[in-house]
Amino acid sequence: MRARRALLYVPGSDQRKLEKAAGLEVDSVCMDLEDGVALGQKAAARAMVAQALRALDFGRTERVVRINAVGSGLETDDLAAVLPARPDTIMVPKVEQADQLRWVDEQLARAEAAHGWPQGSTALLALIETARGVVNLAAIAQATPRLQALGFGAEDLMADIGGKRTASNREVVFPRSQMALVAAAFGLQAIDMVYVRYKDLEGLRSETEEAAVLGYQGKQVIHPAQVPVVQQVFTPSAEEIAYAQKVLAAMKAAEARGEGVIGLEGKMIDMPMIRAAQRVLARARAAGLV
Repeated sequence: MRARRALLYVPGSDQRKLEKAAGLEVDSVCMDLEDGVALGQKAAARAMVAQALRALDFGRTERVVRINAVGSGLETDDLAAVLPARPDTIMVPKVEQADQLRWVDEQLARAEAAHGWPQGSTALLALIETARGVVNLAAIAQATPRLQALGFGAEDLMADIGGKRTASNREVVFPRSQMALVAAAFGLQAIDMVYVRYKDLEGLRSETEEAAVLGYQGKQVIHPAQVPVVQQVFTPSAEEIAYAQKVLAAMKAAEARGEGVIGLEGKMIDMPMIRAAQRVLARARAAGLV
């Protein structure tokens, strides 16, 4: 699975920002047809995003398109406009039940068949932004094999339940932690909420480090200046990579000797530490470091 350390939102109706995003070397660019586009600009944004997919060179950056919510009445036109331009991934916002993802999965399968593309080659990301979505997390996570990540939408969730956002994030501790837990249980990536104070890079770093501690693999961002901070936090350091390699090498050496006890640098190594080392190296490989 590709790295999604930072997922940058770009309004689909802004040609200048689309062109700039293509050269930022961010893991994922999400060309937005939903909240970032006024209702009267939806048709123009669809055409602009389709053209960007065809004409702009994004390099190794994942090209994601966020369609409007399933049931909004806009999602069918969104898919009809952008799928022929073959985005890498479709993001579905405000997912509340598995059937919404299954419907999108069917549309993607038809497009792939019609164009002769490999079945399942277009990935899905699901944004969980409502109380019902949180309640149905486990079912949503198992909706389709195309699903690769769950994104947490704190602002919309608090609006949905009538809560109040605070700088402490105490009001989202439970759903934020549950998102990481469910994603891990079903082999998905967890992508953390946006940090709306985009000029506060120290606050962003602190919140991103908090997300990494919870088990998130990436974060949604709304400004290019946030990208390097977020991607650095989610990138294993050279020291972490080297130690993970030592742990796995010690494990292999112990297995070759027929020993069940593993020692490294005066410490006993157990299975949780081995799994942690494997995760560090998986993140390093996804980031192209090993």
